[in-house]
Amino acid sequence: MNKYKVTVRTFLEMKKKKDKIAVLTAYDFFTAKILDEIGIDCILVGDSVNMVFYGSKTTLSIGLDQMIYHTKAVSRAVKRCMVVADMPFMSYQTNVSDAVSNAGRFLKEGDAEGVKIEGGLEMIPTIKRMIDVGIPVMGHIGLTPQSIHKFGGFTVQGKEEKTKAYLTQSAKELERAGCFSMVLESMPKDLAKEISESIKIPTIGIGAGPFCDGQVLVVNDILGLFEDFKPKFARRYVELGKEIREACKKYLDDVKSGQFPSEEESYS
Repeated sequence: MNKYKVTVRTFLEMKKKKDKIAVLTAYDFFTAKILDEIGIDCILVGDSVNMVFYGSKTTLSIGLDQMIYHTKAVSRAVKRCMVVADMPFMSYQTNVSDAVSNAGRFLKEGDAEGVKIEGGLEMIPTIKRMIDVGIPVMGHIGLTPQSIHKFGGFTVQGKEEKTKAYLTQSAKELERAGCFSMVLESMPKDLAKEISESIKIPTIGIGAGPFCDGQVLVVNDILGLFEDFKPKFARRYVELGKEIREACKKYLDDVKSGQFPSEEESYS
C-alpha cells in the first residue's frame, strides 16, 4: 500500500505515469477507515448516500448539512487518501456566490479536500470562481444524476452527435477552468477514451468503460449491500446483504431459543 498523502498533484502525476486511480464512495467513519487503510486513492462522499443510506429513489433530496455531516465523519477516519465531497442538488446551481460559500463549508466544516460538481459548459463560471478562491473541483459530465428528470431516467449519454460534441467540449472547458479531474458517467467507452486522451487531467469512469484514467463505484454496490437494483457497470465482489441477513437471523433464533447469552458470555 502506498503511504504518501494523496492530493490534487498526485492525481495529475498518476495520469502522467498512467497509474490507474481507484475511487470508492463512503459515508461513515468505519467504512472510510477501511478504505483508507487498504490504499484507496480517493474517497468520494457521494450524494448517492441519499439512495443507499436514506432510501430515496434519487439523489435530489439530500441537504447540504447532511452532506457536510457525512463528509466530516469520513474525514475523521482518513490519513492518506483524498476526500472529495459531492455538492448536493441546488447548493451550487442558483448563483456563484452561494455556490462558493457552500463549497467552502465542505472544506471548513467537513474537512474535505475538494468538491465534485455536476455539469459541463453551463457550470464553468461557478467552477472558475471556486478554484480562484482555493477550492479544488472535480468535474462530472455524462449522466449527471441530479439532472435525472431532464434525461428521463438513468440513460447512457453521448450516443448522439450533438450530445457527444457537448461532452467533448465540456471536458476541455472543465480542464481549462482548472478542475483537477472529472467523472465520466454512463457514456460509450469510445467517447470516454477520446475524452481521456484529449485532456491532461485524469478522468474517473463510472459506466464509461476501461479507458478512463481511474474508476469509481458506490461501495454499497460492490459489497452487495444495496439490493434494490444492480447497475450494469457495477461489479459485486461479495454479497454482504445476504451474509448480514443470515447472521442477524442466527442471533434472532439464539435469543428466542435461550441459547444466547451462554454461561461464557455472562458475568458471575
